[in-house]
Amino acid sequence: MRSNAGHVPDESNRMTDTTSIADGIPAGFVRHTRASPLTAPWEPLYAMITDDAVIIGLRIAAPHTNSRGLAHGGLITALADNAMGLSCGLKLGGCARLLTAGLSIDFIGPAKVGQWLQIEPEVIKLGGTLCVAQCFITVDGERCARANGTFSVVKPKG
Repeated sequence: MRSNAGHVPDESNRMTDTTSIADGIPAGFVRHTRASPLTAPWEPLYAMITDDAVIIGLRIAAPHTNSRGLAHGGLITALADNAMGLSCGLKLGGCARLLTAGLSIDFIGPAKVGQWLQIEPEVIKLGGTLCVAQCFITVDGERCARANGTFSVVKPKG
């Protein structure tokens, strides 16, 4: 298991539908503030925080691709894991760390350079020891993958 989410996302990222960002980034998205060594090479990443989820987005570029010129499945999987874990953390109010206990993904279509990749998670179950989430991943509004994640809840000692 690996650590995925352990805090409430920065509430300053909570946006309204009237927010607009240049460079073809959909309204409501701001720069994602939860950086990690894994995601640093994929920047810029964007996020939109709602009451129920942390939606992650990215304009696909050449560094995000595999040898066929399509978005790499590992990139999509890692971002889905991140979005689902952060969404569980959001719903738990930041009271616990979350560790990825299980993750599965089905790829159902290609994601190409220049397209907007968006990960939209939904928290299915919040529990004292486990949280379960799912997400659909779209490119320019068309589904390209779906993922499911199970996260172990690790509450602070004391």
